[in-house]
This record gives sequence, C-alpha cells and structure tokens, in this order.
Amino acid sequence: MNRRVFSALTLLLCALLACASAQAEPAARVSYLGPEGTYTEEAARFFFGEDASFMPKQTVNDAIADVLSGEADCAVIPQENTLGGAVVGYVDALIAASDAFVVGEVVLPINQTLMGVPGATLEDVKTVCSHAQGLTQSAKWRAEHLPDAEALEMASTAAAASYVAEQGDRSIAAVAAPGAAALYGLEVLAENVQITDANKTRFYVLSKQPLQGEGLTRAVFVATCRADYIDDIIVRANASGLELVVLHDRPEGSALGSYHYILEAENPAGVTAAQIDALLGMDGVRFAGCFNAVEKR
Repeated sequence: MNRRVFSALTLLLCALLACASAQAEPAARVSYLGPEGTYTEEAARFFFGEDASFMPKQTVNDAIADVLSGEADCAVIPQENTLGGAVVGYVDALIAASDAFVVGEVVLPINQTLMGVPGATLEDVKTVCSHAQGLTQSAKWRAEHLPDAEALEMASTAAAASYVAEQGDRSIAAVAAPGAAALYGLEVLAENVQITDANKTRFYVLSKQPLQGEGLTRAVFVATCRADYIDDIIVRANASGLELVVLHDRPEGSALGSYHYILEAENPAGVTAAQIDALLGMDGVRFAGCFNAVEKR
C-alpha cells in the first residue's frame, strides 16, 4: 500500500478508535518521546504527515500514559536499533502497557551528527553527550577522532543538543539528529558519525484499540513464561504460517529463567484470526496488535 495512503488511514483509525463520537477531533493527537528534534519526532511526522498534532513528552511512559488516558490518540515509541539493539527501557514500557496495542511500525535510517556551539571545532571537544543509543552508535567514530573525550549520557539526542546550546561551551558537543542543529542553533562538526550507514531504528505506533481488517501483515504478542517454553510458542507460530521477525526478552522479575518476551511475526498475505488464536491458546501469551510496517528511505 502507498505509504501516504496507509499513514492517512492509520491516522484516521487512531483518532476514531480513541474518540468514537461526533466530538472526535479531525486530526490525530500524537505523543512521542521529546523534546522536539528527536528521531522519534521524525518517525512520527513521517508516519502521520503534518496534519496531526504532535506532543513531545519527557519519557516514553508519559507518551503511553497519554494514550491510555485519552489525552493522545496514538504514541510513537522507539524499540530497536541496528547497532544498539533493543532499547530495553522502552521494551519494558511496551510490555507493561497491557491496555495499549501496536497499530503501526516505522523503520527510520539513523544518520548521527556531531554538533557544537557556533565557532567550536573538533579540537575543542572534551565531552560528547547523547542518548545511550547515540553514544553506542558513535563509539567507534569517537574512539578514532575524539579518543580522550568523555561520554555523557542524556535522556534523548535532542536533549543533548539542547544541553549543548544552553551551556554555550565549545568543549561540549552532542551526537543527535541532523535537524537538531538548526533547531537549537548549533553548528555541524561532523556528519555520519555512526558505525555504519545501515544504521536504522524501529519505532512502534500505539493506540488504545487494535487495528482490525484484512491485509495487516505483522502481529505482535507478549509472552510471559520460562525460557524452555518459548520454543513451543515459536513452533506454534511457524506451524500456523507465521514467520518470526523480532524476538526480545526481558526478565520477568519473580524467578531466574522466567522472562517476558516480545514476539513480532509476519504473514505477507495478511495475519489471520486463526493465526492469532493459535498463539492466544498458549499459556502466558497475549495479543498486542496487528499492523503494517513502513520504512523511510
């Protein structure tokens, strides 16, 4: 399906699902991990277009809470990066949000940029700040070009850019999205400081109600079980015609060897009700939504 058509349909569905009344707002209200200038905002704007109302939040939990309370129709949250792997805190937030459903997925290319205050040079930089993922993704480049610079973890890449702008110190630089430089009045010191040009991040779009209908090719399930049971769930998924494409595990918290798992499975012909039921018939498995994935090129 055409990306713009699909995004528009999902935007409308999010609004209708959350506000099923004559008073429903004409454009979806979308919460996301802020501040402005994050990759999450870029993913949200790519998915929904500029007609939606975008609300930056301090944390992923805040963004999800807005959906559950009705303050937002949808939330966009990061889940996994090519280089840094699963963003475990955000995976935990999805697992805990048992009343929210995945209704979309965005795959976004990540081009990390090093930026500093006007007039700064690479030779000035003694501290590099970014989100944990930004620091991981730029570690090899920093080891080569800024081997003595201290790494400082921030809540988001945009928060790092904002911090550099506020400090006005030439010795502090940020690894952030290219657009953050103009947004926060910074100068680009180096482009593409990530390890590889294949660097991508996957984002989920959440709503209070699952999408329904034919042609949705992905499904997400959350399973809580011992490690020796996950094989049975995967075998059942494959037997039903679903192909596993994502598997994340997080400690369940009550016993060693017991985990929460996020399983994303695919059927290019469209996930069926029978395939969903096949997994829901297993102990500890809950359905977390069906959707289509889109990728920004």
